Amino acid sequence: MEKFADEALIEVSSGKGGNGCIAFRKESYVPRGGPSGGDGGRGGDVIFSVRRNLRTLAHLRYKQSFKAENGHDGEGRGRYGRNGNSIIIPLPPGSIIKNAETGEVVRDFGHDTDDFIFLKGGNGGWGNIHFKSSVNQAPRRALPGQPGQFHRLSVELQIIADIGLVGFPNAGKSSLLDNLTNARPKIAPYPFTTKIPNLGVLTIGSQYDDSPDNSTDVIIADIPGLIEGASEGLGLGTRFLKHISRTAILAFLIDLSEENFLDAFDILSKELETFSQDLTGKERIIIGTKLDIEETSGRLEKLAVKYPNEKITGISVFSGIGIPELKKTFINMVSENRRKPG
Repeated sequence: MEKFADEALIEVSSGKGGNGCIAFRKESYVPRGGPSGGDGGRGGDVIFSVRRNLRTLAHLRYKQSFKAENGHDGEGRGRYGRNGNSIIIPLPPGSIIKNAETGEVVRDFGHDTDDFIFLKGGNGGWGNIHFKSSVNQAPRRALPGQPGQFHRLSVELQIIADIGLVGFPNAGKSSLLDNLTNARPKIAPYPFTTKIPNLGVLTIGSQYDDSPDNSTDVIIADIPGLIEGASEGLGLGTRFLKHISRTAILAFLIDLSEENFLDAFDILSKELETFSQDLTGKERIIIGTKLDIEETSGRLEKLAVKYPNEKITGISVFSGIGIPELKKTFINMVSENRRKPG
């Protein structure tokens, strides 16, 4: 079973502060010893931390309740209680934390990857050493620790990638990802073999690009295949369309062996536009696939004639036609995008 999850509901609690102590010095050589009760320790915090090696929220499905440690109580002889340990909840890049009741966004880890202290632990209570005064030399008063905080949260994942592969089922997206990167997605000659988003890394080498970015990897996302009506829930529906909202570049894969190859780009574009207007403004490239099949080269020319203003190229993963050129195109597109201000 594929252990991918892009949504989770969790409960988080910060630790309660430790109680202050009521105690008095009892040494035989100190008559009428004063108060010596120490303060309670502070409760642990709830902290979210982005981990780049994580690609899914599956770990939040197995453990859904997270509680930081309570602070320890103060003790006699002025000893303070130990602070409670914080709990750190790891998340993959692109995670969004929301209030489960209101839907309000608490934190978006799309670009901000710093650790986020969501809930502070309760402060420890004062021991009776704080309440000594000229009129009360032996106070029998201490404060309880402050309570922790509790929240229910929903966590969503929107994958962050440089290039998102978009296409109908069996258009060759997984094969291309497998060829270009270190990913090993499931590949089979039937539709919907990709049921979860897959990420791969295309390593930039100096043979492709002499820009300052040539030491940075290109992340490519393979999204499960779309069908007409996907934006309305057909096929795998809109569940995975959200994962291309944060990709900088869209690569539309058109199967040149299919009879509807001339209509495919328009259908795919309409589905993306229906899902989100923001997707229409992204940089894009059209890739005709399966050039090793007879008559597809002529179809690639027809595609170029229909869309003269689009960037179009053709490939065959099976024979290797166009793959080196596509690598260079991908790398240069990403490098140019990264140099844009903002």
